[in-house]
Amino acid sequence: MYIHIDALIFNTIIGLLDFERITPQEVNINLEASYEYTNGSFINYADIVTLIENELQVKKYKLLEDALLGLKREIYTKYPQIKTLKIKISKPNILSNCSVALSNYWEF
Repeated sequence: MYIHIDALIFNTIIGLLDFERITPQEVNINLEASYEYTNGSFINYADIVTLIENELQVKKYKLLEDALLGLKREIYTKYPQIKTLKIKISKPNILSNCSVALSNYWEF
């Protein structure tokens, strides 16, 4: 089974620049995770959405790299049955002429 979370959009403090540490900015999260579904052992996608929002809003990461690794750690700790995980974090408004993003893929 694959869980897909697409276009999870919310505001949070993330980034290195002075104004990014003060004013929340929009982030867009996309996630794909695979796991074995057996005997009714499912993963609640709504819980993953809440985990993502909480992790990014509480930790207020400076680097997208650290945010990705923090999300990976929290998700895999809570859901060790996950076999693969792909996360993309986009900052659509940080530059006036484009959206920037960082992503990674892990196999467990």
